[in-house]
Amino acid sequence: MTTSSPVTTGQRFRHASALAGCLALALSLAIAGPLRAADDPVLAKVNGAEIKKSDVAMAEEELGPSLAQMDPATKDENVLSFLIDMKIVSKAAEDKKIADSEEFKKRLAFARNRLLMDSLLASEGKAATKQITGEQEVRARHILVETEDEAKAVKAELDKGADFAELAKKKSKDPGSADGGDLGFFTKEQMVPEFSAVAFALEPGKISDPVKSQFGWHIIKVEEKRNRKAPDFEQVKAQIEQYVTRKAQAEYVAKLRTEAKVERLDQPAAKDAKPADAAKPSDSKMAPPAKK
Repeated sequence: MTTSSPVTTGQRFRHASALAGCLALALSLAIAGPLRAADDPVLAKVNGAEIKKSDVAMAEEELGPSLAQMDPATKDENVLSFLIDMKIVSKAAEDKKIADSEEFKKRLAFARNRLLMDSLLASEGKAATKQITGEQEVRARHILVETEDEAKAVKAELDKGADFAELAKKKSKDPGSADGGDLGFFTKEQMVPEFSAVAFALEPGKISDPVKSQFGWHIIKVEEKRNRKAPDFEQVKAQIEQYVTRKAQAEYVAKLRTEAKVERLDQPAAKDAKPADAAKPSDSKMAPPAKK
């Protein structure tokens, strides 16, 4: 029979039902990838059926928060005991032909479809995060004036050899002019498009012609360019997981929807119905940032 455990069988079943459900857990275990025997030892046998270390690890992942307050040894013992009980009870259910009932078949189909969906979307989301690469950054200075004529006059002084930083302190209306117009490092998305297009096209040391934006007229000098190293996934997982993963999953589901034939029989067909417009990105633009 089973070994003793710090919690009762009833408690284990209540915890499991609240978070995952025995069906989903059983299906997860069934589709788990094989491991080498040395890395995946058998921890118990129930009527000849093996329970391996990988089964316990997957069950811990499924049961999640209900195990959070347990120390590792207690957690492993409770999960293993739960899996032993699950195999015993599921065998008893098979003997009673519960699997042949229509209710069970519906629940099994639902659990299977949900598990397939969750597994595929998790895979797509993780793949999307791996595509994040380092971005190019530019460090530039600029002189911001009101009119094109002012900008042309500034450019003429620079062409004659005037010091860019000193001229920025005298002529620029930008709050950062006290630092010689230094904007620090920035990515393309951090500037208005007109500014970024010119700044990222210039080579270090070069000075632009007058550039117009919603803020006025700029003369831009690029100081440096560099590639920002992409952070390790685990270091930024908390920050990017929700955005990148959900975005990738939503786009993937939207793509699959366009390829599937979906008929809504619960709603009357609307006359002259048109697809909803796709969400459009915001037109808001960022001003040049202060020096970092």
